[in-house]
Parts: sequence; structure tokens; C-alpha cells
Amino acid sequence: MAKATRAAFGEALVRLANTVPELVVLDADLAKSTMTADFMKKHPDRHFEIGIAEQNMIGIAAGLALSGKIPVAASFACFLVGRLETIRVAVAYTGANVKLAGTHAGIGIGDDGASQMGLEDVAALRALPGMTVLQPADELETNGAVEWMLRHRGPVYIRLTRQKLPEVHKPGYRFQMGVADAVYEPAKKPETHLQATVFASGGTVGEAVAAAEDLGKRGFLVRVMNAGTLHPFDADAAVRAAADSQRIVTVEDHNVTGGLGSAVCEALAERGTPVPVVRLGVREFGESGESAELYARHGISAGHIAEACLRNLG
Repeated sequence: MAKATRAAFGEALVRLANTVPELVVLDADLAKSTMTADFMKKHPDRHFEIGIAEQNMIGIAAGLALSGKIPVAASFACFLVGRLETIRVAVAYTGANVKLAGTHAGIGIGDDGASQMGLEDVAALRALPGMTVLQPADELETNGAVEWMLRHRGPVYIRLTRQKLPEVHKPGYRFQMGVADAVYEPAKKPETHLQATVFASGGTVGEAVAAAEDLGKRGFLVRVMNAGTLHPFDADAAVRAAADSQRIVTVEDHNVTGGLGSAVCEALAERGTPVPVVRLGVREFGESGESAELYARHGISAGHIAEACLRNLG
């Protein structure tokens, strides 16, 4: 059943509250939107409403972490990472055990428009030493990612959607930090090369699977890799994909600079792997509209992914 990853995140916090007694949650006047309102109702003594003061919230979270708590500080991705200087010094530099949750990521949030769309957050936080950046693609992966980040000692940023996402993982899936997993693998002979391997993350994974399924019906072989961990990125997965694919396509609901596409290109360049890479992502500021029409407008829909997999192939 389709579910927004922000909703799965909120449910996971409530479910884990009793097993992680050090867990506390902070919000900046957006508990209903970040889906932490249920945690607030069930554990009012462990929830802190800071108000419209994200910079203060991050500093308070760092102080709580350095005092032994496991704070989750939640807000819209654009508002949270807009306080980069505080994250850099109070969280990353100190290595504070703070978990940053940025919801309403990307143009997929739809009608709220450009001022509410976090499109540079991955690039900013990938640049911080010691910062883990996660972006789950469905409910199952979100549950595993939240469990992992609460066990992990160190700063984590988890990027979450407003819009509902289809399930791309099968029952029994187990989240592995730092490992890109294949969510669609076409049947092929060992010596056969794929037309493309697509690396996607978060809201674009379902689009990539739809594209690969459509191409499969037309006789084309395309694999889809889900990059649920954006930093540190699974460079080995990119190298393996390059070995049996005519090209790699990356697709992300984020600016093309500094995000998933950059991570894939960096990995291939550092390993000396010669394979063409087509990067799909947002190249402008966002705008108001329905999620589906914005994905089409900015070239990250299933149709655009399918076209990128075949463009100019001999």
C-alpha cells in the first residue's frame, strides 16, 4: 500500500519509543506536517516544540545529544538544511549524535511551491565529514532506516517525502546502510549486456521501476538500483553496474549538482570506469503544481527515464 515516507517515519518513532528510552523529538512548529504529532501526544515529556526557530532547534538537539539523549530534529528539508552553518558546527564538527529529519523533500511536494522545496539539501550535507545521508524509497525501507539511525552513533540526515510512494521492496527486505539494492532486475543471460542500469533514490525509485517494466515489455533490459544511502555512497554497486550496462542513468528529485548523480559519477571516475552516465534531476528552482506534472515538467518521470535509457544507443 502506498504511503508517504514521512508517515512511515512518524509511525516508526512511536513504535520504537519504548525500546529506545533515550529518544526525544524536536519540532519547529510543524509536528503535524513532519508526522511527529502522534509521538508528541503519546510521549509529551519527550517532545519539544521549539517554534519557528530551526537554528535554535538544531543547537538544542546538539546539546541534548551531548548530554546522552538521542534527539530527532524534524522540519521541512528546505528549512532544516537552510541552517547549514549551525548543522556544520554544532552537529557535524562535534560529531553529536543528532538525527536530522527533513520532510517535504523535492518538487514532489507539489502545490506548496519553490519556497518549500528542498532541492539542495543532499549536496550540502554530503559535504560534511561524518554525516550519513539516507533517503528511503518506501515504507519498508523507512522503517529499517529509522531503526538503523537510532542505533547508530553519530549524525544522520534522513530525507522524506510528502507524497505517497509505491512499495518497491518485497516483504522480508532488510535495510543495509551504505548498500544500494536492486529493486528491479531483468532476466538475462550472463554474457548479455543491459541497455542501462538506473540509480534512483526516494521518490524517483517507483518512477524508475515503472520505466524499466515498460521497457521490458518492449524487449529492452534495464536494471533499477535503489540508492537508499546517499552518503557514504555504494561505489562498488556503480562499478558492478558499469561492467554489464551500456550506460548508467541517475534520477533524483534534487538538483543534479551534488546529489545522487554526482555521487555515481564520482565513484566511476575514481575507479577509472569508462561508461556513459545520463543524469536526470532538477536544474531550476521548483514551482507549484501536482507532483506528477512537476516530475514530467522537470524531466524525472517514468517516461523521461525510459527515454534516457535508450537515447542514442546504437
